[in-house]
Amino acid sequence: MKNLFAFAFTLFFASALIAQPPAGPANKGDSYGDKISAKGAVSLEKMTKKLDKNTVFTGKIKGTVKEVCSNKGCWIKMELPDKTQMQVKFKDYGFFVPTALAGKTVVLNGKAEKKLVSVDELKHFAEDAKKSQQEIDAITQPEMQVKFMATGVLVI
Repeated sequence: MKNLFAFAFTLFFASALIAQPPAGPANKGDSYGDKISAKGAVSLEKMTKKLDKNTVFTGKIKGTVKEVCSNKGCWIKMELPDKTQMQVKFKDYGFFVPTALAGKTVVLNGKAEKKLVSVDELKHFAEDAKKSQQEIDAITQPEMQVKFMATGVLVI
């Protein structure tokens, strides 16, 4: 019984350590997830033009991070040329990014597609972003958004 308790205790603390977002300033050259290079990255404008012709874009993109999930760095947002926000999640929640990534230029590798986002999901992300209750309550309609599933992030 003691061994079982000790094992459970150790497992609890190990999982708590693993789930922590990376800390730090997100300096140029830092990477998260799969190791990638900036070579071949396209602008957000080129990506959106390709998405207008196809339902999916796969490859590298370059842009500035506008917002980071303040809870644990589990998503970021980037502003597209039409001033809408593209939400970026990380494949299988396999990695997180530091909140200091906001305002930095990054290269992402992964897949983008247009999706209809439910009211519940929009409200969840608004809560993660620490929006006011009034802003959260104002979300009443689903929204078509560009979503990006990243396998790697490189600060440039």
